[in-house]
Amino acid sequence: MLAVGLAALGVAIAAGLTLRAFDENMMFFVEISDVVAGEYPQERNFRIGGLVVENSVEREPGSLALSFRVTDMRCELNVTYEGVLPDLFREGQGVVAHGRMADNAVFVADKILAKHDENYMAPEVAASLAKHVDEKMAPLQDGDTGCNAE
Repeated sequence: MLAVGLAALGVAIAAGLTLRAFDENMMFFVEISDVVAGEYPQERNFRIGGLVVENSVEREPGSLALSFRVTDMRCELNVTYEGVLPDLFREGQGVVAHGRMADNAVFVADKILAKHDENYMAPEVAASLAKHVDEKMAPLQDGDTGCNAE
């Protein structure tokens, strides 16, 4: 009985440590509209995705730092990134950014992913864009401006 009890305790401890590791390393996808509304994980990294807004990319001369805006067709969010961009990153194209929100309401990305061809978009981004395009076509309710950033 003692051996069975110790084995069960070992399995329970291993399962607990595994679940804790999953929780710490889990990367949540948050829609841009939710981020603008303040509904995002405060103390951890998460992912956002959408389309890079046309004419929004600004590069700092002589550095790898840049800023741009990403939209989910309802709201826009300012993003900053410092590093080498994927070759397929460009305005009007889909992008997924990993990072966290800064105190100044700017998303600070530590990783940027661009779609690998013209026929693919991350499933979360495609669902978010489709949802907000459908909402844009529907009439707004009284008092709803369409985006909390407006």
